[in-house]
Amino acid sequence: MKHFINKYIDDFSSLVISSKEIVNDLLLVKDALVSASENGKKSLIVGNGGSAAIASHFAVDLTKNAKTRCINFNEPDLITCFANDYGYKHWVEKAVDFYGDEGDVFIGISSSGSSENILNGCRTARKNNFSKIITLSGMSADNSLRKLGDFNLWVDSKAYNHIENIHQFWLLAIVDLIIGKAEYSANPSEK
Repeated sequence: MKHFINKYIDDFSSLVISSKEIVNDLLLVKDALVSASENGKKSLIVGNGGSAAIASHFAVDLTKNAKTRCINFNEPDLITCFANDYGYKHWVEKAVDFYGDEGDVFIGISSSGSSENILNGCRTARKNNFSKIITLSGMSADNSLRKLGDFNLWVDSKAYNHIENIHQFWLLAIVDLIIGKAEYSANPSEK
């Protein structure tokens, strides 16, 4: 058991180590989010399963703490309505059609990079003239999602939990980058 957890920590730690490429990508994503916000636009973020939870966490922190509007699509009524009426692989694209505006930013998360609903959401955002499309994926380096974004944050791992944890780490680092510090009160009355 100790061997497993030590290896698990070592494997995860090796994924966190920064590279020049990821640092530059995170700065570009931050600039895209800030630019959209300064132009009166918003960001839309979506994922499935654990990635949906990551999307929710990021959207709330980006909006509340970094004062950069972001919405996510995790409402069961929206998902089940759109999936029922348009099919599961099309529900994200329909959400983008209904809630997105030209110049917005779309962020699609899929650990495998092959979730059809996320891929269709990216394509629809591109068709609807979003300013930037940002993807977060893992698994295969040539996954379908990684080919669709302006900025593609990819984790070189086949371990779902490592991929999702790195995605969350990167997204929350972007929130703190926009804020300009990592230590602050989450209570607005204490700022």
